[in-house]
Amino acid sequence: MSVEKELKSRSGNKCELCGSEDNLAVYKVSPEQTGGASDCIMTCEVCASQIENPDSMDANHWRCLNDSMWSTEPAVQVMAWRLLNRLKADWTQDLLDMLYLDDETLAWAKADGDGLNEDETDKYIDSNGAELKAGDTVVIIKDLNVKGTGFVAKRGTAVRNIILSHGDPEHIEGKVNGQHIYILTKYVKKN
Repeated sequence: MSVEKELKSRSGNKCELCGSEDNLAVYKVSPEQTGGASDCIMTCEVCASQIENPDSMDANHWRCLNDSMWSTEPAVQVMAWRLLNRLKADWTQDLLDMLYLDDETLAWAKADGDGLNEDETDKYIDSNGAELKAGDTVVIIKDLNVKGTGFVAKRGTAVRNIILSHGDPEHIEGKVNGQHIYILTKYVKKN
């Protein structure tokens, strides 16, 4: 079954945030957790455009989160949490105080930093103090013995398209010699 068909079935052909039945589309909640429909929600055009353009958000439209935040679907809970944090209105704090997310779902909600203050987000810092972002290219600054592989990642090796290890700002992931490895951020510098 396609993701769209699965979401339409799950949502009853309605936006999982506001309940609208018009102009529905699949919205992928980043970062990917398990793949497939569990990482997506069904949204209407109005919700999707306001999610993508935070400056155009209409706080009154999002009063619908009072209902959708109680969804049993983690992806819907994540979007409700992010939107409530982003809006920062008096009534949104009341809803956030009521919203319970298990540790894994809360970590997913916080993973992209949406709606968080600058000091609440994990910062991935290289050996020179530069902030690392997903997809960056870094260079290894010290020969590293890679456990379980039997090779040494040599100093000067470029690691392209790094992945940030969510919840652990001291580690990144990348491929060296065709092997997926974890690297301490203190042993790399941003290219």
